Amino acid sequence: MVTSRDVARLAGVSQSTVSYVMSGRRSISPETRRRVEEAIETLGFQPNAGARALASQRSQVIGLVVPFAPGADMTGVLPFIETITKCAREEDHNVILATEDEGAEGLTRLSDQSLCDAIVLMEVGSKDPRIPVAAGLSVPVILIGVPDDPAGLYCVDLDYTLAGRMAVDELADSAHDRVVLLGYPRDVLARDVNFVRRFLRGAEDAAAAHGIAYAEVSPPDTSRAGAEAALDEALAELGPDGGRLGLVVPDPQLIQPTLQSLLDRGLVPGRDLSVIGLCTDRTAETSTPPVTNLSLEPRDVSRRAMRILFRLLNRESVPTTSTVELVTPHLTLRQTSLPAR
Repeated sequence: MVTSRDVARLAGVSQSTVSYVMSGRRSISPETRRRVEEAIETLGFQPNAGARALASQRSQVIGLVVPFAPGADMTGVLPFIETITKCAREEDHNVILATEDEGAEGLTRLSDQSLCDAIVLMEVGSKDPRIPVAAGLSVPVILIGVPDDPAGLYCVDLDYTLAGRMAVDELADSAHDRVVLLGYPRDVLARDVNFVRRFLRGAEDAAAAHGIAYAEVSPPDTSRAGAEAALDEALAELGPDGGRLGLVVPDPQLIQPTLQSLLDRGLVPGRDLSVIGLCTDRTAETSTPPVTNLSLEPRDVSRRAMRILFRLLNRESVPTTSTVELVTPHLTLRQTSLPAR
């Protein structure tokens, strides 16, 4: 088995220098670093994770608390998991998954048993009981989401308030008479997840600013039947004079059922009304028909969160003016938008 001593001998350096190159704990000259890295590659050296953890007093693991609750949009969660895992591996860390149903006890377990060096907490509630516990842990914690009181923790998220405003702004600017927000299912509203309230507030404020007729409809669930029930109520907003109706669908799981239900009723998005979804660009591009969307930017959000987390873990300063960093969504017009007048 190849050891760090073999790497040091081939590179012509001390064994401690090899350790410093791998850990990044000391400044090493570019030439020395190059020789060590070439020796590592030549010998195929794989450092022992257990030995390295003992030496550094780190587990080399990031704890990721993800929303595996019933009804969670796992398709939407996957880009977060992929990106967080990739960022962790770039920093020579692995990722351990914990489900959010463990609550505050799960966070304490991850920290007290030294299972991880830092924690990423997703699916944050507006008044999340885990936040005070997370703020008191001995390991860095970053939130993907913004609770009412972050308790000093760093937060990264999409700017959902801006997304809500942008959706209604687009419909108002393209001369729609009324906007219906085909909103979040009732169980999501009951959980009071932080981003829901922000999106709804942004959309409602924009409608008031434009003086455009606005209504919110909450489907019972994200099934086809749920979409049908919500559409029955939403289409009643058309009124006898018809007009230009814009539907905003912020739950990605409702977008395709809504589009299909419209088509089954003989209503063609982009011809008879407009539909704007809040989803990843991939979901928008592969829907039938391709839907105008505001991007969720899961990979950008995850990269920014991990960048901050590793700065905290390495006790480096975090170059932000606020503990809350919001990512700007972008709007892409596709086949489900009526032509502007």
